[in-house]
Amino acid sequence: MNPQAHRRTLLLSAAAAAGANLGLALAPGLAGLARAQDFATQPRLDVPFVPTPQEVVDRMLALAKVGKSDTLYDLGCGDGRIVVTAARQFGARGVGIDLNPERIAEAQANARKAGVEQRVKFKVADLFETDLSPASVVSLYLLPNINIKLRPRLWSQLKPGSRVVSHAFDMGPDWPPEDTVDVNGRTIYLWTITAAQKSARGKKSA
Repeated sequence: MNPQAHRRTLLLSAAAAAGANLGLALAPGLAGLARAQDFATQPRLDVPFVPTPQEVVDRMLALAKVGKSDTLYDLGCGDGRIVVTAARQFGARGVGIDLNPERIAEAQANARKAGVEQRVKFKVADLFETDLSPASVVSLYLLPNINIKLRPRLWSQLKPGSRVVSHAFDMGPDWPPEDTVDVNGRTIYLWTITAAQKSARGKKSA
């Protein structure tokens, strides 16, 4: 199964599981009430957590030419492996953003284990409410509709020369990638923010 189909299958499975939990929450008795409370406290995730294979992580960072002077933001960071690898292998600073507190706790533990906790941060936050302007590199493994929705924020907030690298999904026909790489059947896409994009974005906002 290709990565896009696999991720969509997981998304449908997550939705089905949520529906099952909701059905249990409606059952009579205290057990049903407890399940309803558990369901209500779960974060609403736009994208299910599917780890990026380490060989793909390594190639993403190499393709984006991540270095010691970079600050990488990973949106939907999961267990933090992209941020941790950027710090450990490339000397970059990194910030991971995820809605799920469990994933953030796991990412922080992985950073401590790798000895890079002084170079990275992980935050429970909504990627659409996050200030991306400090980033020189943004990494993604989201879904096509999320990428397209995110595109105006990337154009408006990132500086010219900043790189965006995505595993599996592009940014739609209005922003074709400047480079693509295949890693064992998984596609990586690369873009660079240009002054022209920021200018065009400014004119639309005027």
